[in-house]
Amino acid sequence: MKKTFALVLAISIIGSLFISSSQTYEQQSLIPTLENLLPDKPFESVLAKLSIPYWGNIISVEERGYYRFIEFLLRKGAHFVLFGLLATGIYLSLPSRTPRFIIALAITLLIACADEMHQYFTGGRTATIRDVVLNMSGALCFLSIIHLAIRMISRKKRTATLKS
Repeated sequence: MKKTFALVLAISIIGSLFISSSQTYEQQSLIPTLENLLPDKPFESVLAKLSIPYWGNIISVEERGYYRFIEFLLRKGAHFVLFGLLATGIYLSLPSRTPRFIIALAITLLIACADEMHQYFTGGRTATIRDVVLNMSGALCFLSIIHLAIRMISRKKRTATLKS
């Protein structure tokens, strides 16, 4: 049951990535929604102090404006989390006796590259290796956490079995 859920999670994320990559920036812009949800620009003074170096560019409220900065954070955060969840779903759906960490990482890399290639052919979108690196950072982070958690649980079970 757990493996089936993990596989459904992975397939659902792949589907959502395909749909998202098929849309132009204008179709998926969060700016109008953010303007409606955050009309008073909460935490603007705090966020204005942040500047994020991103592949040779500085991303900040000053450079992009409040709503575009928030959108940047949300979009890049979504890349990190979605690909982390995707890698986790793949990892958990694989048999435990396989090198599933490596396999999940490799499959996630292929999907990240395919997603960027798909964006290349979508109007108003760009394909960048930067996003692949960000996606794989999320995948590696999530996989490391889940792999370590499973190892710790397994070790705890072995220790409890030996003591009884």
